[in-house]
Amino acid sequence: MQKLKEGNVRFVEGKSTHKDYQAQVQETSKGQYPFAIILSCMDSRSPSEIIFDVGIGDIFNVRIAGNIVDEDVLGSMEFACKVTGSKLILVMGHTNCGAIKGACDDVKLGNLTDLLKKIMPAVNAVPVEEGKRNSDNDDFVEKVSKENVMLALKYIRQNSPILKEMLDNGEIMLVGSMYDVATGKVTFYE
Repeated sequence: MQKLKEGNVRFVEGKSTHKDYQAQVQETSKGQYPFAIILSCMDSRSPSEIIFDVGIGDIFNVRIAGNIVDEDVLGSMEFACKVTGSKLILVMGHTNCGAIKGACDDVKLGNLTDLLKKIMPAVNAVPVEEGKRNSDNDDFVEKVSKENVMLALKYIRQNSPILKEMLDNGEIMLVGSMYDVATGKVTFYE
């Protein structure tokens, strides 16, 4: 996790390291050994390799709207940790998330409807102190984003016996985080 924290500081400060991508392609052509798997939103403003200043082969990157977890994502995490040896699962939400806003507004749109249903437990878990329970209430949206990350962490632990055992044995870490699309800074929930 420290490597990700340091990389994010370099990114925020505009001091990202130079990457020789062609050399990294050659170095990783025979195998991969990423140290982490990051579940994040598909939002175009949150590319994990860039905001953590890592290169090809350093991380597994699972991107799906609303950084939701389902059986397919769990299977990918199990592969990353149990088979290839990744030591960190990072669930990363982000500010101003369109999927979160869609869930807050109960949007119905084709297959997106079922995806947004997976975010509804986070929407329902957040009380509203002031304002409405919709995307017009920025404070509500950001609280739902954080709750969505927290529920994903809980889902991973409860629905993957493989990952739970690895977590309980101290073989891997499971951490939540939030990426701020306005500043580039990642806040870790430890």
